[in-house]
Amino acid sequence: MHCLGAEYLVFIMGYSVVAGAAGRLLFGYDSFGNVCGKKNSPVEGAPLSGQDMTLKKHVFFMNSCNQVKGMRLDRTALCVSSCPEEQLDSLEEVQLFANTSGSFLCVYSLNSSNYTHSPKADSLCPRLPVPPSKSFPLFNRCIPQTPECYSLFASVWINDGDTLHRILSGIMSGRDTILGLCILTLALSLAMMFTFRFITTLLVNIFISLVILGLLFVCGVLWWLYYDYTNDLSIELDTERENMKCVLGFAIVSTGITAVLLVLIFVLRKRIKLTVELFQITNKAISSAPFLLFQPLWTFAILIFFWVLWVAVLLSLGTAGAAQVMEGGQVEYKPLSGIRYMWSYHLIGLIWTSEFILACQQMTIAGAVVTCYFNRSKNDPPDRPILSSLSILFFYHQGTVVKGSFLIPVVRLPRIIVMYMQNALKEQQHGALSRYLFRCCYSCFWCLDKYLLHLNQNAYTTTAINGTDFCTSAKDAFKILSKNSSHFTSINCFGDFIIFLGKVLVVCFTVFGGLMAFNYNRAFQVWAVPLLLVAFFAYLVAHSFLSVFETVLDALFLCFAVDLETNDGSSEKPYFMDEEFLSFVKRSNKLNNARARQDEHSLRNDEGTELQAIAR
Repeated sequence: MHCLGAEYLVFIMGYSVVAGAAGRLLFGYDSFGNVCGKKNSPVEGAPLSGQDMTLKKHVFFMNSCNQVKGMRLDRTALCVSSCPEEQLDSLEEVQLFANTSGSFLCVYSLNSSNYTHSPKADSLCPRLPVPPSKSFPLFNRCIPQTPECYSLFASVWINDGDTLHRILSGIMSGRDTILGLCILTLALSLAMMFTFRFITTLLVNIFISLVILGLLFVCGVLWWLYYDYTNDLSIELDTERENMKCVLGFAIVSTGITAVLLVLIFVLRKRIKLTVELFQITNKAISSAPFLLFQPLWTFAILIFFWVLWVAVLLSLGTAGAAQVMEGGQVEYKPLSGIRYMWSYHLIGLIWTSEFILACQQMTIAGAVVTCYFNRSKNDPPDRPILSSLSILFFYHQGTVVKGSFLIPVVRLPRIIVMYMQNALKEQQHGALSRYLFRCCYSCFWCLDKYLLHLNQNAYTTTAINGTDFCTSAKDAFKILSKNSSHFTSINCFGDFIIFLGKVLVVCFTVFGGLMAFNYNRAFQVWAVPLLLVAFFAYLVAHSFLSVFETVLDALFLCFAVDLETNDGSSEKPYFMDEEFLSFVKRSNKLNNARARQDEHSLRNDEGTELQAIAR
């Protein structure tokens, strides 16, 4: 299964390189099949193709304002060396501009010396007056500068492209912003990792306060942006309408998440002291293999490489098309059949490969923790536990990681399909029952996704302990945890919750930075997808860094459960755990039992009082 999937991904990559033309999207192209800024090969049947455009790096639309055919921009575009920054009112001025700047604004077949007296000048030159334009940093297009012309040009040019190409344009136009946000994510994740490494009660309180402020702040900004869109909306622009819908969706989702997290924080606020002790024990385990803290850096580097490769292949697939010569020798590129199926599989490859990379990290960390835990001599830790865990992973357990990571896209893709169908039904105004059923299906898939993530982690740890395959390890882990859930379920869950809040904090600050940056040029960018990609990447990076503590925590408790199953603490079968860990578990269990008895006693008192009142 893994070999077949990898071969198909390699096929898509090779096909995108051969059939794609990302240069057309990056640099722009004219109406005759020439990519601006590079030397071109001729297209058969197009006499003006195959020209050397090395010095002509800008795309100029001849009739950007004066001639619109059925709300479609007149397709005649040229590669020019510079955009006309002042209005040109006559052909003499167009000719003078060509002679002084070397930028020819008429079709290539017309020589600049014939601009003023050729009978074909009216059809081969831009309609007058030529508005002033400037090369906006959006794929080197010459954008008109007069307000009336800008609005008309933007509404036609942007709406003219299909959704995919507008999304790709948004990704490429915001590539510098996306890169900056990735660096911000790395810095925030490192800061969070060191916060958990040297955690104290004060730091936990500060951290939770920052999470609350971050959630409320992002929600406020999203609702403010939606209000700003509704009061300053250019109804001719599809990008404005799409961005407004996405902002509303982001605002509703973030508000719901914020409300749920605030309730959970309020309910679990009394467990902060136990959480600090728990992370101190986790840090003690990390101290036996301190290079575990550097493991996320390798994962981050691999993720960056894969994401850059994935976006490059996506851009190439988006521009894959066959050149067709139209009337007048102009060239249009028609999408190849089957491309959209490749995009779907490419999305599956994104989720699967990302989860595979993260699963390799989890397996490596779990193997190192298992090696250190089941070591009788605590004062003499094993040599190179991380390298040992890596070698075992690559030589024996790659199939386990592939199976575990494959389950995630199997569950997430139906969630995406259900969400898409729910939005489609919403637009068609179907009944409330159908929308309710789709929400229930989506919630079920979400719960299954979270359960599988937790099960995968425990399966990897069990594989590191017993050396069994994925299915056997998952079954054994489920049985062991079911038997011993009373010992550590509540503590482990709250520790995982605090780590999850750390990931939320990283995503909140990254999304806020993305909102401010993308909103700056919102008229020319469908920035919802780039922002979603940034948020997804921020969560992946934060997860790869903070999952060190999460994986160590889960692995420790699973090792503890196996230790209880196989040993009894006697001299013949002593425990592998140290005394500090054992006393912490006993203390937390006593606290949980005391609270349970208190709640039961309170319930009985309430019931007794109620019965006495009835007896009277």
